[in-house]
Amino acid sequence: MTMSETPAPSTTDARPAPQRSTTTDIALIAAFAALIAALTVIGGIPVGGAGVDITLQTFGVLLAGCVLGPVRGFLAVSVYLVLGAIGLPVFSGHSGGLAPFSGVSAGYLLSFPFAALLAGYLVKYVLGGLRTRAAFVFIAAMAGTVLNHVCGTLWMMHFLDVSLSQAIKFDAPFWVGDIIKSLVVALVAAEVHRAFPRLLARR
Repeated sequence: MTMSETPAPSTTDARPAPQRSTTTDIALIAAFAALIAALTVIGGIPVGGAGVDITLQTFGVLLAGCVLGPVRGFLAVSVYLVLGAIGLPVFSGHSGGLAPFSGVSAGYLLSFPFAALLAGYLVKYVLGGLRTRAAFVFIAAMAGTVLNHVCGTLWMMHFLDVSLSQAIKFDAPFWVGDIIKSLVVALVAAEVHRAFPRLLARR
């Protein structure tokens, strides 16, 4: 083989993709954290007898999990909680700081990252190619919703020193809104995965 026939060194091992992937991941996490904050500060509707407002928080939380997957969804919601914990008014009622983490709605608040994690895990690892079908994504979103309600109800029972049945009554008014939010999440997430089929391919 002559010098001119010597194959050129392969450039496939340069692998700049992981750096781009990490940058994209950070951007998506930050964007969804900001989205959850924006959805929350739009304003809440007080319902029930426990002093907990209905907001679009859970919509943003479940959307983060169903669109970004378990890890990035968990991180996006965690960043949102950290922003609130350091004092930014991104929680219900334009509140911030550590007080909401020990108030009547703390159970809902603290379960948010895990609700996103569960919904994202189901969408990415259980649904697979079915993630482009809203009916199946809805099931994943509802799993996150159930986890959120269970944690919120148990915390209210402890915080208000009431029976489980009374805490369930306090929680009941939130179900209709959260089912609707889960349905919208499913419709949006399914369309996103149809448009960007490799969104969950890397991580």
